[in-house]
Amino acid sequence: MYGFVYNPDVLDREGPVPIYKQVADLVRDQIERGELQAGDPVPSEATLEKEYDIARTTARRVARELREQGLAYTVQGEGTFVGQPDAPRSPKTTPLYQKIAGEVAKNIQNGDIQPNRAIPGEKVMMRQYGVAKVTVRQAVAYLREQGWVFTVPYRGTYVNSPEKWPTNRDS
Repeated sequence: MYGFVYNPDVLDREGPVPIYKQVADLVRDQIERGELQAGDPVPSEATLEKEYDIARTTARRVARELREQGLAYTVQGEGTFVGQPDAPRSPKTTPLYQKIAGEVAKNIQNGDIQPNRAIPGEKVMMRQYGVAKVTVRQAVAYLREQGWVFTVPYRGTYVNSPEKWPTNRDS
């Protein structure tokens, strides 16, 4: 996906250099080789977790390290990108919360989630998509704005009846 080839021997888990710095160095190498260019997304926390068998907090520190080195910047709810904040992002980049909302909307359209039935909860979607709670909340808010779902406080978020769904269903 991002040019990673998993090699468990790549990281020195017993040495003096923290794992997050080692992974950040590997991502920096990709940037220097041109595999990742200004505006491209940096591998997500979930991707780093899987590729390097590291904890979520370690993956989060990788992004912070890249930001501190001036190699990347983060847009809340969208991800971390190569370059400076004023660098244009790749045009193919759709905010992550919109991608998640699109998948849920497709499940609703396909009948996988019926009207008046709950969509997956925050924790389920956080695990399923490997994202933070704020990203899931943005996705649900986006679905709500479009008319796919409604939220009942302290109960959950449910699928609206089809007549309330958006007329332009490309979402």
